[in-house]
Amino acid sequence: MRASSILRYSTAFTLAIAAAGFAATAARAADKISIMVGGYEKQIYLPAKLAEGLGYFKEEGLNVELLNEPAGVDAENEMLAGAVQGVVGFYDHCIDLQGKGKFVESIVQFSQAPGEVELVSAKHPEIKSPADFKGKSLGVTGLGSSTNFLTQYLAVKAGLKLGEFTSVPVGAGQTFIAAMQQDAIQAGMTTEPTVSRLLKTGEAKVLIDMRTMAGTRAALGGTYPAASLYMQESWVKDHKEEVQKLANAFVKTLHFINTHSAAEIADKMPKDFYVGDKDGYVKALENGKAMFTPDGVMPEDGPKTVLAVLSEFSKNVQGKSIDLSKTYTTEFVKNAK
Repeated sequence: MRASSILRYSTAFTLAIAAAGFAATAARAADKISIMVGGYEKQIYLPAKLAEGLGYFKEEGLNVELLNEPAGVDAENEMLAGAVQGVVGFYDHCIDLQGKGKFVESIVQFSQAPGEVELVSAKHPEIKSPADFKGKSLGVTGLGSSTNFLTQYLAVKAGLKLGEFTSVPVGAGQTFIAAMQQDAIQAGMTTEPTVSRLLKTGEAKVLIDMRTMAGTRAALGGTYPAASLYMQESWVKDHKEEVQKLANAFVKTLHFINTHSAAEIADKMPKDFYVGDKDGYVKALENGKAMFTPDGVMPEDGPKTVLAVLSEFSKNVQGKSIDLSKTYTTEFVKNAK
């Protein structure tokens, strides 16, 4: 073979290898799925970081990027803008958005109770029920967030009008704690581990506890599916293989939660999530672990309860015809490995 022919062959071979490498890199980049979590240090959204920590995304061949956003409503907006493909947030957004003409569905239902607690500042013992919210500033993660939805429901159910109290967006964790310490809020809705931190210092007391099924039914009238992975219906239709892999990873994660102790689960979480109190973190998880579904399947009676709650106060759903069957799917969790 002539030198010129060898050179041409070698160059062509090198270009072919480079092209193949570029295609593989492009494929890997295309496979990246970004999921916005409405505060991934919150125990209610624990399955997101746990799935990552257990290596279940990688086992499914997925390149998942978890992004943190303190309020679920902001995570929802990121998804609608196309900045992320999915959200780990409350199922109620799927109903709320359908009322606005946008179709979003829960793919994996993480929990069957909100895991939320309405705390009252120790400085305000006069607040003995939601009827006493009148004239008060109430902490929520964000305006339009699920904590705001639940706060509005509790107040309206107690006979108040929406304008008779103020929802103050204070996030969770240290920002929530600081707002209560500074009396910027007199009561507020938050989750673990923030709840335990405030109870431990005596700066707050529990008014309404929705960390358990019994407490949830008493406050909201039934099973209340909350934390979930939800995505736009159009993206799900076009990416069924990736969605199935996500469902596989999360169903395995829920099985892990269901078959391991709170201490074993905590060991798989980032240490900064403990906020310097691992024992408190484990105890809170022990008490609230039952909120998680064992298999990611939507509780049958859950969507009706959520719609009933939103219908009490939300103009987005009042008078609208909401098709609950389009707000969630069990297709992927039932096909999960």
